[in-house]
Amino acid sequence: MSGDQFPVFTAAAVHAAPVFLDRDATIDKMGGLVADAARRGAQIVVFPESFVPAFPIWALVRPPIDQHGLFRRLYEQAVPVPGPHTERMAALARRHGVYLSVGVTERSPVSMGALYNTNLLFDPDGRLLQRHRKLVPTWAEKLIWTGGDGSTLRPVETALGRIGTLICGENTNPLARYALLAQGEQVHLSTYPPAWPFRRGSASGAYARWIELRAGAHSFEGKVCNVVSAAHLDEDAIVQSAEGDESAEAAMREAAPAVSIIIGSGGEVLAGPHSGSEGIVVATVDVGASIENKLAHDVVGNYQRFDLLRLHLDQRTQEPIVLRTDPAEAPGAEAPGAEAPADANGRSFDTALAALNLDDMQP
Repeated sequence: MSGDQFPVFTAAAVHAAPVFLDRDATIDKMGGLVADAARRGAQIVVFPESFVPAFPIWALVRPPIDQHGLFRRLYEQAVPVPGPHTERMAALARRHGVYLSVGVTERSPVSMGALYNTNLLFDPDGRLLQRHRKLVPTWAEKLIWTGGDGSTLRPVETALGRIGTLICGENTNPLARYALLAQGEQVHLSTYPPAWPFRRGSASGAYARWIELRAGAHSFEGKVCNVVSAAHLDEDAIVQSAEGDESAEAAMREAAPAVSIIIGSGGEVLAGPHSGSEGIVVATVDVGASIENKLAHDVVGNYQRFDLLRLHLDQRTQEPIVLRTDPAEAPGAEAPGAEAPADANGRSFDTALAALNLDDMQP
């Protein structure tokens, strides 16, 4: 008698440049890339961090005082969720019958100027399954994005397995990674920008190595497949981001490029790495391969001490204001039949107040 079977599927990590700060043209370009990946048999197609409308690389290389115009352009091209642009992405997933993961800069629904670094996951029917907002913007990204909350830090159930997503530097956060694993993550998606000019003169392959280290660590520690999609930095993005600033342009040109790669649940490379030009990385993923790997280390099962180590995750949505319209819900409102509050001597506050000698309280 045969036992249960677990998903085996084809994943595609897109390594491409958006049409810089043009969300409509970028989604047009996405259409061709999704079609190409689907022709190669992909059942899930993963795009990079803030692919729509572009990663704000200028924030890493330009002084804040020179960034106002680019920030306004980014806001004007940002993606409301839901909205007409998410409908276009949903239509792509539906047309090609794929799960579609896309990094976007999301516009706040309440604050003009507030933006989120967000990852969207659509199913083959075009339904939005997940909207994960990056918890903490990294380094100079704090000039651009505000932080998300724990309500989106969860994997989602799909026909391909339970899929979790972390954005760029979140993959350096052990607690965020463990939070997904402890909720049953089986397939991990990692998204990255085209380059990370953290220091000048960083033309070595350091950035690609950082990405591969983080991806391999999560795969090996959690025994999950990791689909890593990073963007490509093209000439148009460099020129428009620099706006004639020769120092900024030089920093972008010498920065090490990012890498896209797919890693199996044992830490082995399934496809890639790909860097330096546009392309698509494709690999077959076997979710069931994690079973034997967990004989050695199962950090949410037999290789953990929950009596010693435990993680608390607050998954409540953090809103800028809490509105109460029912008088019964107002702070201080007494529930029907509730007793009046009393002081330490058991007297009601009204009785205690009447007993005070106000003359004794004069200065």
